[in-house]
Amino acid sequence: MPDRKESESRKLLGTLREALAEDSAGQTRLDRVTHLIADSMRTEVCSIYLFRDVETLELCATEGLNPDAVHQTRMRIGEGLVGRVAGRGKPVNTANAPQMPGFRFMAETGEEVYSSFLGVPVQRLGETLGVLVVQSKDPREYSEDEVYALEVVAMVLAEMAELGAFIGEGQALSARHQQPAMFRGGVGQEGVAEGSVYLHEPRVVVTNPIGEDPKTELIRLQEGVNTLRISVDDLLSVSDTGDKEQRDVMNAYRMFAHSRSWVRRMEADISSGLSAEAAVEKEQSTARTQMNQVPDAYLRERLHDLDDLSNRLLRILTGQGSETGAEFPTNPILVARNIGPGELLEYGRSLRGIVLEQGSVGSHAAIVARALAIPLVIHAERITTEALNGDTILVDGEKGVVHLRPEETVANAFLDKIAMQAAAQERYVTLRDKPAESLCGTIVSLHMNAGLMADLPSLVNSGAEGVGLFRTELQFLIRNKVPRRAELATLYSQVMDAAGGKRVVFRTLDIGSDKVLPYMKPQDEPNPAMGWRAIRVGLEKKGIMRMQLQALLRAANGRPLSVMFPFIAQLDEFRAARQHLLDEIEREKLLGHIVPENVEIGAMLETPSMVFAPRQFFELADFVSIGGNDLKQFFYAADRENERVRRRYDTLNVSFLSVIERIVERCNAAGTPVSFCGEDAGRPIEAMCFAAIGVPTLSMRPASIGPVKHLLRRVNLKDAKAVIEAASDSGAQSVRPAVMEWLRGTA
Repeated sequence: MPDRKESESRKLLGTLREALAEDSAGQTRLDRVTHLIADSMRTEVCSIYLFRDVETLELCATEGLNPDAVHQTRMRIGEGLVGRVAGRGKPVNTANAPQMPGFRFMAETGEEVYSSFLGVPVQRLGETLGVLVVQSKDPREYSEDEVYALEVVAMVLAEMAELGAFIGEGQALSARHQQPAMFRGGVGQEGVAEGSVYLHEPRVVVTNPIGEDPKTELIRLQEGVNTLRISVDDLLSVSDTGDKEQRDVMNAYRMFAHSRSWVRRMEADISSGLSAEAAVEKEQSTARTQMNQVPDAYLRERLHDLDDLSNRLLRILTGQGSETGAEFPTNPILVARNIGPGELLEYGRSLRGIVLEQGSVGSHAAIVARALAIPLVIHAERITTEALNGDTILVDGEKGVVHLRPEETVANAFLDKIAMQAAAQERYVTLRDKPAESLCGTIVSLHMNAGLMADLPSLVNSGAEGVGLFRTELQFLIRNKVPRRAELATLYSQVMDAAGGKRVVFRTLDIGSDKVLPYMKPQDEPNPAMGWRAIRVGLEKKGIMRMQLQALLRAANGRPLSVMFPFIAQLDEFRAARQHLLDEIEREKLLGHIVPENVEIGAMLETPSMVFAPRQFFELADFVSIGGNDLKQFFYAADRENERVRRRYDTLNVSFLSVIERIVERCNAAGTPVSFCGEDAGRPIEAMCFAAIGVPTLSMRPASIGPVKHLLRRVNLKDAKAVIEAASDSGAQSVRPAVMEWLRGTA
């Protein structure tokens, strides 16, 4: 019986291959396909619904329903049984469709006489392109074999739609990858860019979804799997670090590669008529659909392993390696599902922008993008399935919007915006050597944030007075093992050399939370941002902290050194960290090494607890830097990785400004220098308000220094403070409206 079913499935696919190869218009092909499927499955109706846009399905071809309904009947995701199949990505199989919850009667189709219904998603790599439906008058549920056979056919339709088999004259479909598309995501790094798409992982194109000889395809699959297993074993043996947990993860990856059930499913697909690569892609589509629906992070990660293995196997079978011959454009915008920090650094500053389907504001990629000052949009869902190498693309990192193949009016408006920003930057260049002095004579010190050697030329070009934050964790994140002390000492020395005598504040290793080292045992924490991270790691992993402190002391080679400890939550943590550094200084002296002529030991104030710290904390610290990004998320209990809440609360809220003012007062009382470091320091309105309430130093990305200085030089900070105080006294939740109105009046 199974052999007969498989031969029928192969027969149908063979007939489809002939129909799809005919020299005919796209609509004619679609109509022919529905007729062949209905005839093969002995049903009165076969219909194909495809997406016209991201939300709307359209009846594009039918055998059995009213032909006048083609290209007229439309429904949204979740609407009716067809919309449910599209929304869930799973089949719906019922003997009595009108009695099913959510059934939608569409009078124009004439489908009321058909009782049974089977709909399967037309999917490619987890993306639902449409729905394939068969119906019959007799009430019956379709068998598992029939459901499976229709899924195989749907997979072939997805591949053929991708290859453009259904485009053509009349009411046929428009060609994929040619229409304008807009994607809304999240802001990973501000800035705007125009350029051409460069795919980090180009799609593998399956040009022969239907296999001619199952035996030949089975042999191809087995040979490909054997090659895959050897490459995986070699890869994992080379990268074995000895860490038990990492070894367990690697063994799980190897286990998937050797999974007999995975191979059996692909063999069954081949027996039904698919080619070897189409069978792999069918299983990959199923895994991706499951990956998007599984809430458990561990299971999602394991399904991601299977997805990665499928990609490797597809490249082996098709011969399409990661090097596709696509020319690297002169104005590249990198498009990827996700990317690691090391891979991103390999592209370097040649990139105009970055667009990711995944990622987060605190991800490794976002950290590197900020260091390189490259506009980044995250969570741009489905862009890798829509974009092609060379496509025109516009990235608005300020609004989290991406325009792919934009219409002329959109492109012109966007280019005007880029030109205006470029003209503004030219104006800011003239301010480079001038102080950030307000009209009332208050001078604000502006510093830059950095994390790479490549950042340091910005110290001169931007007019920054120093480096208020040098992120030392980037050198740990981009390596596969802990860097050596000598390597770090050389790097830190080069940073100080490049600074040309200007002050550089080195923040010690800030890892944990979203910044997990590839060679570090991951922690299973329900809330990593409030877990084992930063100074908490340093005080427990004393060997790493000690090595880094020694590297900093030796890099100084007698020059002044400023060291800042991150994420201090109580006085004793700062005391312990500070003592570690003092102990290393004494040890260096005993070894006969040159020690810095002066060492400043500071703390990053990122937790509300330290606003109320004992007086001794502010007296003991040589300087305090307010870490605005973390302080704000903990103050509002709003996770900055969560797009639904991270923009809900205003930095210029009266309560948050009161906290900043309280920190400044406590630092002033102890005679301790204080600065504000974070994204908000680089926003001109916020920066002006911080300066007005007494923050004397701001540290930001280099590109923000010009705009901030420009505004500070145009306003009277005493007047700004009066506006802030009046708004606070009025009971307003935020001072922003009053400040904006005042600025409009002074412009």
